[in-house]
Amino acid sequence: MSIYDVAVIGSGPGGYVAAIRCAQLGMKTAIIEKYATLGGTCLNVGCIPSKALLDSSHHYEHAVKHFEEHGIEIPGDVKVNLEKMIARKKTVVDQTCDGVQFLMKKNNIDVFEGLGSFKDATHIDIIKNDGSVENIEAKHTIIATGSKPSTLPFITIDKERVITSTEALKLKEIPEHLVIIGGGVIGLELGQVYRRLGANVSVVEYMDRIIPGMDRGLSKELQKAMKKQGVKFYISHKVTGVNNTGDEVIITADDKKGRPVELKGDYCLVSVGRRPYTDGLNAANAGVQLNERGQVEVNDHLQTSTSNIYAIGDVIKGAMLAHKAEEEGVFVAETLAGQKPHIDYNLIPGVVYTWPEVAAVGKTEDELKEAGVSYKVGQFPFRALGRARASKDLDGFVKILADEKTDEVLGVHMVGARCADLIAEAVTAMEFRASAEDISRMSHAHPTFTEAIKEAALAATDSRPLHI
Repeated sequence: MSIYDVAVIGSGPGGYVAAIRCAQLGMKTAIIEKYATLGGTCLNVGCIPSKALLDSSHHYEHAVKHFEEHGIEIPGDVKVNLEKMIARKKTVVDQTCDGVQFLMKKNNIDVFEGLGSFKDATHIDIIKNDGSVENIEAKHTIIATGSKPSTLPFITIDKERVITSTEALKLKEIPEHLVIIGGGVIGLELGQVYRRLGANVSVVEYMDRIIPGMDRGLSKELQKAMKKQGVKFYISHKVTGVNNTGDEVIITADDKKGRPVELKGDYCLVSVGRRPYTDGLNAANAGVQLNERGQVEVNDHLQTSTSNIYAIGDVIKGAMLAHKAEEEGVFVAETLAGQKPHIDYNLIPGVVYTWPEVAAVGKTEDELKEAGVSYKVGQFPFRALGRARASKDLDGFVKILADEKTDEVLGVHMVGARCADLIAEAVTAMEFRASAEDISRMSHAHPTFTEAIKEAALAATDSRPLHI
């Protein structure tokens, strides 16, 4: 039987990063993955493949709608080869997963393929696809088993017409009408992919706005932008039924006044969130407790009810974000090494990779109001930037929330071009507890999209933006 200092169950961003950091710190490390490729949901059927399709569809949309105004003329019609687009996505995924495999070898991490299942607190059964079982012993274990798509009790996911994000990433045809249940990140990103390629797209959302966990201003601006792109929204609608009739799917819902609404599409993407995945883990054998939502219970040190077992990522409380899982993986590894790491969960950014992109960090206005914090707002539109006019990415704005008395930045919310990258400046500033004035006095290269952050900071400091 092989004996390890640390065994990691799950090879997603949290798991493989945790394994690498443990190995760097001198621990003999093993990682257990039930699938044939490493990388978990994010690399295989989540973040990476969806961004590959977003980029490909963005190129197509630009060629069809915007090349001519740039003086680029293409003879003949521009056509979509969906099969080739999906093949390119697979290549990106394969290269990324191979990269993780390389990192395991580089750091002398033993990789076991199979389902990791606790025998007790220090012994793990690895159940292989052929039914054979291998057993290892680990002084410490990190649970990083991630999440799976959720559904509603009355919806049957048939993976043919009623699909999850996993199937949406490998469709063999462009839908005539894609109906999406859920106006969150995953549904909006995949909806935009297929809208760009020519599908009619309808989004049905139970809440009173899309991306409901983010600032209300971002929700409003993104919905306005996507409406211009042709996406239809049914907000404050409660889905009551989904019926696959063979060639089409009939979705029934009640609007906010209780009136029935019926939508018909050839595909229905169910995107109502994700659930923690602990199937087959046999956590109880190790004394590891789960809460009523199926999450692994952890303390402030990410330690479970069994002291030598930790858990990270989607399987515990908090936002289901790859970069959160990575931070937690490093946190646990360094804790095991006797260091004193920290994570500020308030400063983990959230991003939506639609176009315009959406990004945020810190508190929203609703959260500040609820907490009774007096704050001031500085906001600046992208359309006032020379760089935005040059690329014609005019939608969106940057909003900075700062403490009324101290001027410390409490939240930064943005929607527009390159916001997924721009948010890093806000995270850095807030990590160092910068004031709005601090940001406003930093030199920002011209012309860039980052100038919107400086201008929003000026607006928050003393209402003196320079370019509006």
